[in-house]
Amino acid sequence: MKGELDYRAVLAKIEEMKKGRNFDLSNEEDLAIAIMNLVSLEEHFFFTGAKTDKPEYFDLLTEVRAMRTKLLGRMIEKTEGESWCIGKHLLAASMRLFEVGTKLQSADKHDEAKETFALAYKLFTMFFAVRLKVVDASKLHMKKDEPMTIQDIMTKLVDCCKE
Repeated sequence: MKGELDYRAVLAKIEEMKKGRNFDLSNEEDLAIAIMNLVSLEEHFFFTGAKTDKPEYFDLLTEVRAMRTKLLGRMIEKTEGESWCIGKHLLAASMRLFEVGTKLQSADKHDEAKETFALAYKLFTMFFAVRLKVVDASKLHMKKDEPMTIQDIMTKLVDCCKE
């Protein structure tokens, strides 16, 4: 059915991808986090430039954007529909939610923080689902009674503790 995902097909696709390739997903995770921080830097340079009316901040924004574009290009191809923009926005939204969750945690709003962190992580795992082409970007939602979600699959794949 449209919008649903057969997790067995996803697992089979992952196994096929592993054949003959050496993936270092912990390195991929680090690169994704670096890209997230570059997106945040772009935002900060924009707002600082706008608030101070100093054009040099916009120059720095351009330089950081070039870095982010190059690094994101290592992870997402620009050729498949809107995967490039989807990937960028998944990482950016994940980073922002992570920061909101951190502030909520600091304000002793632990339940809200936990919920926000869960959303941030879900977006992060969706990025890797798009990155690894285990699903179409249009099929990132699974019905609730499936035994394994995209998040479950990606959590097993993206484990920074496995060297």
